[in-house]
Amino acid sequence: MEGETNLNTILENLNPLLNDGKYVFTKVDSLDLIPFSKILFLFKEQEGITVVLEKHFAEELNLNFSYVASWITLEVHSSLAAVGLTARIFSSFRKSQYKLQCSCRLFSRPYIC
Repeated sequence: MEGETNLNTILENLNPLLNDGKYVFTKVDSLDLIPFSKILFLFKEQEGITVVLEKHFAEELNLNFSYVASWITLEVHSSLAAVGLTARIFSSFRKSQYKLQCSCRLFSRPYIC
């Protein structure tokens, strides 16, 4: 099933969900010591392997990290081809009464049914 590409329709149907927990990014040379079931996201790039884990798992494994993040899931079926969603969301954060300043690492995945 193809996701929504119309930005206004996507924004009207957002259902943001703040996941419980604290999350960290850590660079590793090998995945041998990390149980695959504990890895939330994995990125293998030229610079090395980065994994995203719950903070307490990274601490248990004595992994280095310098940034602790939250995780917001946008429960909307948008197409990977949709353009402008991230910019619109964080623009609205800056314009809100709270003038939120936050960093963003966006991860998308295809909807597979």
